[in-house]
Amino acid sequence: MIITTPATSPPPATGSSFELTPGERWFVVQALSKREASAQFQLSRQGFKTFLPVVARTTRHARKVSTVKLAAFPGYLFVKLDLQLDRWRSINGTIGVSRLVMGESAPLPVPAGIVETLLAYRDESGACRFDRDLVAGQAVRVVSGPLSEALGILERLDGNGRVKVLLQILGGQVRATIACAALEAA
Repeated sequence: MIITTPATSPPPATGSSFELTPGERWFVVQALSKREASAQFQLSRQGFKTFLPVVARTTRHARKVSTVKLAAFPGYLFVKLDLQLDRWRSINGTIGVSRLVMGESAPLPVPAGIVETLLAYRDESGACRFDRDLVAGQAVRVVSGPLSEALGILERLDGNGRVKVLLQILGGQVRATIACAALEAA
């Protein structure tokens, strides 16, 4: 017998599901440890519109290098609510959710523009790219590839998505050409 299980995350939402209608605001949901995707899936099944910002990271294990998507803010995701219309109290009882971040008697909204900025920083794969604002001379950290976690100074940006970086490795400096997406500000 073959048993099928539901996907661990809902299909990525597109376009209009992230636009706010009058009365709607973004709120922060605190998820259980490493259960952000599960919380997002369960909230989506209940009809809530959610946004889980993810970043692409390179991990190394047993001599294998792989790129995975991890939560940009571990333990947190965003949910779009209209407090007058939505049954927001059910969020606290959702599988994978620890709690909705609250004020005294109601959830605290995220300041306007924060989630919208995160949405604008997503690439075609849905991962947030925080490397958009890199400038020459800036301290950077390699976040993916064989040199991940190495620190250096950004020397030059190319138009084709490559950058020249002066890396600090083993007490010396080494010039390397790396994809712009593999860097973040240190």
